Amino acid sequence: MPTKYPQSFKDRATRLVLDRLEDEDAPSRYVVIRETAPKLSIATETLRRWVEQAEVDTGKKSGVPTDAQEQIRKLKRENAELRRANEILKTASGFFRSGTRPPHDEMIAYIDMFRDRFGVESICRVLGATDRGFITSRGYRAAKARPASDRSRRDAALIPVIKELHQANYGVYGVRKIWHAMRRAGWEVGRDQVARLMRLAGLSGVVRGRKPHTTIAAKVPDQRPDLVNRDFGVTAPNRLWVADITYVRTTSGFCYTAFVTDAFSRKIVGWSTRTTMRTDALPLEALEHALLSAKDQALDGLVHHSDRGSQYVSIRYTEHLAKAGLTASVGTAGDAYDNALAETVNGLYKTELIYARPAWPSATEVEFETMNWVHWWNTTRLHEALNYQTPTEVEASYHMTQAQALSPV
Repeated sequence: MPTKYPQSFKDRATRLVLDRLEDEDAPSRYVVIRETAPKLSIATETLRRWVEQAEVDTGKKSGVPTDAQEQIRKLKRENAELRRANEILKTASGFFRSGTRPPHDEMIAYIDMFRDRFGVESICRVLGATDRGFITSRGYRAAKARPASDRSRRDAALIPVIKELHQANYGVYGVRKIWHAMRRAGWEVGRDQVARLMRLAGLSGVVRGRKPHTTIAAKVPDQRPDLVNRDFGVTAPNRLWVADITYVRTTSGFCYTAFVTDAFSRKIVGWSTRTTMRTDALPLEALEHALLSAKDQALDGLVHHSDRGSQYVSIRYTEHLAKAGLTASVGTAGDAYDNALAETVNGLYKTELIYARPAWPSATEVEFETMNWVHWWNTTRLHEALNYQTPTEVEASYHMTQAQALSPV
């Protein structure tokens, strides 16, 4: 006796087939029905009849797609192929060197990395259409059948290390910093080798691409001098601190982050993130954090340099500087270069942390991640200006040198 199926079951079965046929990469009608039927525990012919009846019920031509539908499907497939080709070329853009044919091992490694995403044939067809003499799919399979070369084996071991280092450092390191980080970790690698492997892995550093925003000057007169004159070179910690404020857009409004940075070690010694720029809630909190961080250190002669923003020229902030024994210094109003070091910290904060996310949900989230970023900046991030050392290492080296100089011979 034939099985009687509920109408809801028939509707679901036909919908699964018809929806699949609408996909850009859908196989033929027969293949879709043949693959779907056993998964629903029904006969292929039964499902075929249901699909035909459903098309009749909806006014479609029974069993055969209209010319317009066929043309649309054809165009969708062509568009999908074009998108895939563009994605292949995009991922390979860092792989190729202009005007040169990639080494054989690099081509093999590239296909290994992207074969699951694009397919071997698609990669070889798209890249082989360029004037670069890319390997064929047959050549790739022949190469994979041969024992791996020493270079390929070493590449396979190093690429995961590079990926891990890149990810652990906010994905911002370029070739030079990855190279220094690997050498610090005990890997004997060359800079060109790191560059090649980063190309293979599709990794790159971030570049600051936005101009600094300067603070609007306060309306009250300020007679404090500029004691820095754009010279941020000092020979010891706690000789010069620079301070500035930057804003962060969140989905619930703006918040603001204030930093206090030591010019010698580039260490961020104080910071604060708030939803207001009021003196007592933002820059003063960052300053108090900096003073707390340096509570056991001599601060005699320490210069505090900022722009002429209203928060920094306020009476309360000025009194706090004087009470702590710090000498106030301010740059020219509206000139970012007079506080260039602080502007650099702000710019890197935006590039390395803030702009890495499409949106920030709240000031609380910004504050928490700023804490993590500051800790990384001070203890882990390699600074080119510090000869690829961290601020913590630079400070420790200074104090060790001072201790050795004072110890008896």
